[in-house]
Amino acid sequence: MFTVSKTVIAVALLATFLAGFAGGYLFNFTSKPTGAQAQTIRITVSTTTSLYQTHLLDDLLADFKNTTGLSAEFSVLAKGSGEALRLLSDGSACLGFTHAPSLELKYILNGSIVRLSIFAYNEFVIVGPRDDPAGVSNATSAVDAFKKIYDAGEKGLAKFVSRGDNSGTHVRELQLWKLAGLDPSKKTWYLVSGQGMAQTLLMADNTGAYTLTDVGTLQSLVSQGKISNLVVLLRDPKLLINVYSFYVSSSQSCRSKDVSNLALLLAEYLNTRGQQLIASKYKDLFSPALQNLTTIESAWLELSKLA
Repeated sequence: MFTVSKTVIAVALLATFLAGFAGGYLFNFTSKPTGAQAQTIRITVSTTTSLYQTHLLDDLLADFKNTTGLSAEFSVLAKGSGEALRLLSDGSACLGFTHAPSLELKYILNGSIVRLSIFAYNEFVIVGPRDDPAGVSNATSAVDAFKKIYDAGEKGLAKFVSRGDNSGTHVRELQLWKLAGLDPSKKTWYLVSGQGMAQTLLMADNTGAYTLTDVGTLQSLVSQGKISNLVVLLRDPKLLINVYSFYVSSSQSCRSKDVSNLALLLAEYLNTRGQQLIASKYKDLFSPALQNLTTIESAWLELSKLA
């Protein structure tokens, strides 16, 4: 169970990070860097595939550089959240964008990463074929929907495609199976793509299977005309909310003045101008967290409790 002591630890880690770099300069958000500040900063970023495939992260980083005038080169590694967090924790990447609260909490508590911002959210949805042989559209919750898919799969009526890549989406899927008290891992109707969200959706679309997806990637593919058979069958505002957070690595290799200043400035951007970009350009795919921050933070805490 998530306790107050864990919350205190997480807050203390953030305070330690900020205090550790208090002596470093910070760029004024509205000014352009000059002289030594104008030197190019090269930094590796790990990110969940949904932010990469929808192009939201590219747009945020480009607008961030344009707004601040900061000379920075971002090398972006698009992975599942599990791998993105691992890269962040060992210093292979210094900045990270993920959406797997239960995994994120583990790294926060061991001190290897620090959360600087919850900046966006959307939802996971359960999608499947229009004829819905499992009756998912009649389910009372995401857990009930998974029970229906399992039953239909056992009867030879349905298939399910899992990402199987320890991504935020895959982790949420496994949590739902666990809440349902079911293990489909060795069933013939349970397919594993081992790929990103877009590829998994295309596989489900081609095989007439069900899957769990973030709504952003789904809408992006629908708008491109790449999805023809899948439809949204169930939403669950409690269990399927999808929270995106921004992290900085605590690794020694990432604790330079340049990295710390850039991380803090980027966090400031994400909480201000970045919120406007999300709301204006990506309103059908993501929602800015600031407009509903207390609720979103509470949701993150609840989701972090799930095993």
